[in-house]
Amino acid sequence: MGNWAWLTEDPGGKYPTYWEWMLSAWGWTVSVALVALIVALVLGSLIGIIRTLPDNPWLVRFGNAWVELFRNIPLLVQIFLWYHVIPALVPFMKGVPPFMLVVLALGFFTSARIAEQVRSGIQALPKGQRYAGMAVGFTTPQYYRYVILPMAYRIIMPPLTSETMNIFKNSSVAFAVSISEMTMYAMQVQEETSRGIEVYLAVTVLYILSALTINRIMSYIERKTRVPGFIVSAGGGGH
Repeated sequence: MGNWAWLTEDPGGKYPTYWEWMLSAWGWTVSVALVALIVALVLGSLIGIIRTLPDNPWLVRFGNAWVELFRNIPLLVQIFLWYHVIPALVPFMKGVPPFMLVVLALGFFTSARIAEQVRSGIQALPKGQRYAGMAVGFTTPQYYRYVILPMAYRIIMPPLTSETMNIFKNSSVAFAVSISEMTMYAMQVQEETSRGIEVYLAVTVLYILSALTINRIMSYIERKTRVPGFIVSAGGGGH
């Protein structure tokens, strides 16, 4: 177990070393997680906003249905639905690469969780802020953009940090559709080298280091965007 020289060996003499292969797999993991996070943030923010619109009950119902649908179906099942079922039902989806199908599945799954956090952040704000925006003549999109959302995002930074770490870890399900991310790498290298302990230990360490890096970055953003003196009360208001 103590010999790690195999990482820099050239398997077969014409392929990348296992170390280079692992870094490439890490790159795929980061790519899946980053693009899925962008999808999740955009959709989650939109769904979270429409769930707080007081005069649009049908949009609120749609947002509630979205959240309940995507957060109650296991992620792996959603991956298989996107990969096997949806292309059979929607012909043009057959040409979509597996990478994008995984991104959509992971992004939609996470968007439901972020939507709930955005809704909670908006509803945690005192109603006076909404009324103040309306009093100065802002339209609904304007007071959400300039008043509500800047405060709501600051409130939900801690759970967003957790979701960012989770989406990185959840990207491991991409192995199910043969994306060459770190879990797939570990499985294939373990089969080739029979060094299961070293392989999974190396991948685990890389996951931990990546997650800790994400945590540090998000914590820094949280400190820089925190609103001094603003406290969210148990009843959902703030001051």
